[in-house]
Amino acid sequence: MIELKNVTKKYGKQFALKDASLSLSPGKIYGITGPNGSGKSTMLKLIAGLVYPDSGTVSVGNDPAARSMSKSIAYLTELDMFYEPFRVKDAVYYYESQFADFQLDQAFDLLKEMKIDGEQKIRNLSKGNRGRLKLTLTLARKAPVVLLDEPLSGLDPLVRESIVKSLISYLDLEKQTVLIATHEINEIEQILDEVIVVLNGRIEDKRNVEELREEFGVSLLQWFKTFLKDK
Repeated sequence: MIELKNVTKKYGKQFALKDASLSLSPGKIYGITGPNGSGKSTMLKLIAGLVYPDSGTVSVGNDPAARSMSKSIAYLTELDMFYEPFRVKDAVYYYESQFADFQLDQAFDLLKEMKIDGEQKIRNLSKGNRGRLKLTLTLARKAPVVLLDEPLSGLDPLVRESIVKSLISYLDLEKQTVLIATHEINEIEQILDEVIVVLNGRIEDKRNVEELREEFGVSLLQWFKTFLKDK
């Protein structure tokens, strides 16, 4: 279980999260949505142990979230952080050397599926292919927790459907819990179990996606737009 208890995080005088409490069960795909600056990325960083709360607690399993958890948390950042002189396959082998749960064969299968040449220099990749490489390196891990920050950002709308299918194909939901922070809620609705709405640093709602559609008779995106109008 992942749990946030009364978590507040500030950057200077600006609140990123305010008194946020949340419990997430294993084996589900959660979508975290909200406007820019609402606190989505900060929530993922707190769970990954990359930043620490000013007050409250964040725990993963029975342990406080900390940087040492990188062994059990696969984190895809929205930032582009590659070693430019590497070839694509060099990045794959580097990840294999760093993470015991990294699946080399799966990584190369993903590269083929993403149509990325392993011999190509990373510095020569398009923005879209850099995004696909980030996804490849993250999905090739069998970490118990997978955190994806804007995984569809910069990707051509024509390939997003195939990318979402790849997410489903390569995740093991009997053993992995997945959190996806995204603006592209309509693109990933089909794979979500639950949605979490974050507004101005506060967790405003948490819903089962299937029950939400049955109750309101609309898509997740339509419900979210109505939700924002009422705030």
